[in-house]
Amino acid sequence: MFVTLRVSDRAPLEATMSTPHHPIAIIGGGLGGLTAARVLHVNGIESAVFDLESGPEARTQGGMLDIHEENGQEAIRAAGLHDEFREIIHEGGQAMRLVGRDGTVRVAAEDEGDGGRPEVDRGDLRGLLLNSLPDGTVHWRRKATGARALDDGRHEVTFADGSAITTDLLVGADGAWSRIRPLLSDAEPAYTGISFVETDLHEADTRHPR
Repeated sequence: MFVTLRVSDRAPLEATMSTPHHPIAIIGGGLGGLTAARVLHVNGIESAVFDLESGPEARTQGGMLDIHEENGQEAIRAAGLHDEFREIIHEGGQAMRLVGRDGTVRVAAEDEGDGGRPEVDRGDLRGLLLNSLPDGTVHWRRKATGARALDDGRHEVTFADGSAITTDLLVGADGAWSRIRPLLSDAEPAYTGISFVETDLHEADTRHPR
């Protein structure tokens, strides 16, 4: 996540029909962007989130995540959602087995049961965050194409549909191919040569008994 802020001594910019203004704009409606919006909201600070998806159900949201006590759960507590989070975790999800081609278990790690890094479905966690925000916070179908600093200390963000916004505080939470990152760094994503494949085995105990 990236934050760009410039302090301006000018009066707040009024929104116009051509270029709406948002005091805080978060680019990206993934877990990071939504968590930032929620933490701001519980502290009485409103923000606007802009996401390229057509809506909250546009696609599946990936697989399981382990949310660690010392970082991810701290953010969820700051968002005031830890009790709700505990209701959507997968009990026993910390257990792991590595098996050979013939199904022989090579490594077995049991669920420690301490809740230190419980597993949760990414889509469920995203849904929890989305439902915790006021209606209208997230603006769908808004794919950012670029951002630039303005002379008055604000920033302008442009979108694929030809629209634009200005903002006092710009938060980049739009992932590896962020359009906001170039404001702070010239770093670019690079393929490391490592890939992961994930699958689900439904009703494994009954369909594939040992």
